[in-house]
Amino acid sequence: MASKSNLCNSSVPGRREHMSTDLVIGIDSSTTAAKAIAFDRSGLIVAEGRAPVPLSNPLPLHFEQDPDDWWQSTCAVLRQIASAIEPERIAALAISNQRETFGLFRADGTAIRPGTVWLDERSKPQVKSLGERLGGAEIHRISGKPLDVTPCLYRCLWMAENEPQHYSAAERIAEVHGYLSFRLTGNWITSTASADPMGLLDMAAGDWSDVLLDAVGLVREQLPELVRPGQRMGGVSAEAAAATGLPAGTPVIAGGGDGQCAGTGANVLVPGRAYINFGTAVVSGNYGSSYAHDPAFRTMGAIAEDGYIYESCVRTGTFLVDWMVREMFQIVPRDNPGIFDALEQEARQSGIGARGVSLLPYWSGVMTPYWDAGARGVIAGLSASHSRGDLYRAVLEGVVLEQAMVSDQIATATASPIDHYVAIGGGAASDLWCQILADASARPVHRLETVEASALGAAMAAAAGCGFYKSIADAAAAMSGPLQRSFEPDDQAVKRYAELRTIHGGLWPALADWNTRLVEFVEGGDA
Repeated sequence: MASKSNLCNSSVPGRREHMSTDLVIGIDSSTTAAKAIAFDRSGLIVAEGRAPVPLSNPLPLHFEQDPDDWWQSTCAVLRQIASAIEPERIAALAISNQRETFGLFRADGTAIRPGTVWLDERSKPQVKSLGERLGGAEIHRISGKPLDVTPCLYRCLWMAENEPQHYSAAERIAEVHGYLSFRLTGNWITSTASADPMGLLDMAAGDWSDVLLDAVGLVREQLPELVRPGQRMGGVSAEAAAATGLPAGTPVIAGGGDGQCAGTGANVLVPGRAYINFGTAVVSGNYGSSYAHDPAFRTMGAIAEDGYIYESCVRTGTFLVDWMVREMFQIVPRDNPGIFDALEQEARQSGIGARGVSLLPYWSGVMTPYWDAGARGVIAGLSASHSRGDLYRAVLEGVVLEQAMVSDQIATATASPIDHYVAIGGGAASDLWCQILADASARPVHRLETVEASALGAAMAAAAGCGFYKSIADAAAAMSGPLQRSFEPDDQAVKRYAELRTIHGGLWPALADWNTRLVEFVEGGDA
């Protein structure tokens, strides 16, 4: 096997030897769109391509995609890159992908049925039954994931119980990264940092868990080979070259899940740093070298040569902001382009604590730290004197107070201090939201200039894998780019938020049993 220093410029049939390979591509195959971005060695964008990915909802709680759409969208975005620059400049590429989404395949890559997407909640009964059979604590210890409907583990069991004809016919089981790697290289191979969100890995060992595979009727031969991020998985095959426009033999380097890639894109490998992605959900994580597990976080493999990401998730971030504006305020943002600026100004006037309105952002259940899929959102403390500015601020504060709580818990449970955040994602454009986080957490918040952190994180893995840099950490340091703006905690605001955090932290424990009774009433009632 060629050394890393030779991978970029190795002699490959069909490639022009005189042309310098000076770019890497990060592919971001997300839930509804695919992107490919070519970056130079400093992390600057040189070219990009975008294409939609269809998503279907055939039954309540069922979310599916045709795996061929993952591939066709990837081909489309790579062809856009290849038409914008000389393809021979591409030294390597790596994939960032939507996590916890997988398909059943024959050995030649033909899909047996539509793939199931991370949004899918059909396997709630299997979460309960498998937790009872193996023990929720044991599943958490092995996989790093508390009992939750999101990992593929439980949908595998659902398939075995509800579609045995499809499940038994599957010669290969693969997530998006593994499937795209096969289509690009002809090898069934994937990154540990894309496979581990499936919930089937022994995280301490960095390998498939025989215990978990046996529990859902799988064997190792059905799963892709595992490699760490930054390792070479193969070269672009002749067939894939014709479909994508890339030169045959272009190295394909292991990337990983989009959450971890975004973290590396924000250079989460810096000691004391946590990234926070203000997206549809608010996802945060910090890096540690030692395996740890705790209800305050999910343990994920880092996009690095070793180590882990301790990841928290508030399932409704900008989703809840948009919902509040659309459903509660009856405003269509696209018809009112200045509405968010107006609401931020009103929320500033509301002040710390939203004049007594407290909000639990559990519109889609709660993950960290309570892990209750039946949890529902709460708006408490309303009076006739409250305004929409108070409600809007309560949304921003509710999300941030949850994050501040779990960040403290993560730092304690992992002995990995968090002394600042780097903010990414669409919601990070809100100065108010960033300042509330700084004040509520008593930590500085730095806004990263790039808005393509997931693709950038994958490109960093590619840059290390092809020899541009000695390690992914070196690539991240060189390519992460400048910080756009910093938000420092205000001493007086920190004191006020410390009081408010105590009040907020007591709300869900006081309401959890009541919420369970209400959910059972609704689910058991007549239509």
